[in-house]
Amino acid sequence: MSNTLLFSPVTIRGIELKNRIVVPPMHQYSAVKGFPTDWHLMNSGKFAAGGAGLVVESTKVERRGCGTVGDLGIWDDAFVEPLGRLVTFIHQQNAVAGIQLGHSGRKARATRPWEGDRPLQRTPEIEDWDAWSPVAPSAIAHSEKWPVPKALERHEVKDLVQAWGEAARRAHEAGFDVLELHGAHGYLVHQFLSERSNQRTDEYGGSEANRMRFITEIAEAVRTHWPDHKPLFVRLSVEDNAGWGPEQSTRLAKILKAKGVDVIDCSSGGITEMAPILGKEIKYSYQVPLSDYVKRHADIMTMAVGLIIHGDQAEQILQDKQADLIAVGREILNNPNWPMDAALKLGVEGPFRNVPPQFGYWLGTRAKRGFGTQPSTWQSGLNEAGDNCR
Repeated sequence: MSNTLLFSPVTIRGIELKNRIVVPPMHQYSAVKGFPTDWHLMNSGKFAAGGAGLVVESTKVERRGCGTVGDLGIWDDAFVEPLGRLVTFIHQQNAVAGIQLGHSGRKARATRPWEGDRPLQRTPEIEDWDAWSPVAPSAIAHSEKWPVPKALERHEVKDLVQAWGEAARRAHEAGFDVLELHGAHGYLVHQFLSERSNQRTDEYGGSEANRMRFITEIAEAVRTHWPDHKPLFVRLSVEDNAGWGPEQSTRLAKILKAKGVDVIDCSSGGITEMAPILGKEIKYSYQVPLSDYVKRHADIMTMAVGLIIHGDQAEQILQDKQADLIAVGREILNNPNWPMDAALKLGVEGPFRNVPPQFGYWLGTRAKRGFGTQPSTWQSGLNEAGDNCR
């Protein structure tokens, strides 16, 4: 299979991706006072060097929007230069650098997931504890185990819209090519969209149009600072199993497209503590139907995510026109060279051309010898092209 969609380039506005493989933000919770560390350089760098077309990092637009003590920040100009260091290395690997702008809202001030995923306890090391207070559209806790957040005043909502705009300016100054707004997983934007968490009586609550107002104003503010030639994505929980579903997401996607959004990143869940499961079990491509629905009904480019493990699986999603981009998350944590691995199994000509010569050269010369050329992830019983590897 030499002519794959997965490994074909795609141009969105003025930015070309060398392939359709995207590494979505996978929070590392390793920042120090919001600043990236060598861990972030290594983490983003290995995915870029592994052959992905787009590598996305996640940041918060204000301090109180941090989910944990380790969240990356972009609420101050001081973050521009250190974030730019990540961009430079990603570009050196011939990959596109993306950044996600988010705010945790009522899910802020929490432990890291591997520390229990619960509200953080006050300690002397956290100097700005009181300033780091969870906020939300309404004073409604995420669940019984989470504290009741402070309801945002109307002027604070307006200030947050501008905070996203200023964050977009800093992202551009740092050199990022693609920007994504995080409107999913029960974080602040999603909290405004959901009737369960938003019981406001002003123009940001009540009707569906009012609940959409926050994200649409954010998109407008961001586009003011984000250049026209650079793509803008929005991640949505297309189905949150709590009243917000594909129909609502489609209506929102149409509005956002008119505001300058190019791609909807289609995920699910997060507004409650229920797992984001569609149906009775998680299975391969379990969220892909959400991407397919939005793409068909909103006439907008989409990105699919959710247990996309194998190269032929990703290729079939693209061939079936269920998505335009493929986000490979936890599987690329397992194998940062997933793009190269997928190229080998799909029979792409020159599978080592899209990775740095520091290791692509050696793997290429080994392959020419005719032995020991199959990757360690190769499964027995596959045909020569690596098809049917699901």
